[in-house]
Amino acid sequence: MRPDSFAELPDMGGRHFVLATDLDGTFLGGTEEARKSLYDWIEANRETVGLVFVTGRDPKFIAELCESGVPWPEYVVGDVGTTIAQVGPGGRIEPIETLEQQISEAWADSGDRVRKALDGVSGLTLQPTDFRYRVSYDLSPDTFDKAAIGIVDDLGLDHLISDNKYFDVLPKGVSKGPSIKRLTAHLGISPDRVLCAGDTLNDLSMLECGLPAVAVGGSEQALLDRVSPLPHVHAAEAIGAAGIAEAIRELNLHEMP
Repeated sequence: MRPDSFAELPDMGGRHFVLATDLDGTFLGGTEEARKSLYDWIEANRETVGLVFVTGRDPKFIAELCESGVPWPEYVVGDVGTTIAQVGPGGRIEPIETLEQQISEAWADSGDRVRKALDGVSGLTLQPTDFRYRVSYDLSPDTFDKAAIGIVDDLGLDHLISDNKYFDVLPKGVSKGPSIKRLTAHLGISPDRVLCAGDTLNDLSMLECGLPAVAVGGSEQALLDRVSPLPHVHAAEAIGAAGIAEAIRELNLHEMP
């Protein structure tokens, strides 16, 4: 379904089920057959199924991805939780200002001071993308200087290491979990009708936030270790998209073939 038709759908708060999913390794993971099966099922059930992308990716990447055939989401929690946006006509990803105000205030235009403070730190390579409320680096685990963590703490900001190869600097208290909870509350979605899906440590706050969740098969071991005690998190055997479908069935969130 194209975004131009989203206005014809029921409000998200009235849907039977809402999937809030990470992309790489999760919604985009698994076999081509499994992805097609899940994507086709979503498109055939848009009246009762809502779709939210919760990702470290930026809006430009998401738009290009969906133009290539992946189902369009109706909302996006992007940039590791620092973007909360609605997908509008023509596929425009439009930040929801009322939900982003707290994020903006917590960030306080910290980009330049973060880049200056971490300049030259061993094992960090600045990513070229100009994010609004975060600074991101590629991380080399063999040479990474853990002093970077203390530097970020001293700036009054949060750090996030995921998949042992990415280092994000985020506003204090801002990540995927708090942002998806803020969005679902804003849309009036019943918490027990949401499934959060992820596979790496940058999904941890989303899987820990109390909403029904799945760590798909093939997830980062560090993530599985953290969520294993949590009764609301299903550890799927199936990989990627198939793991999402497995969790929908196991948790009885929506009828599936």
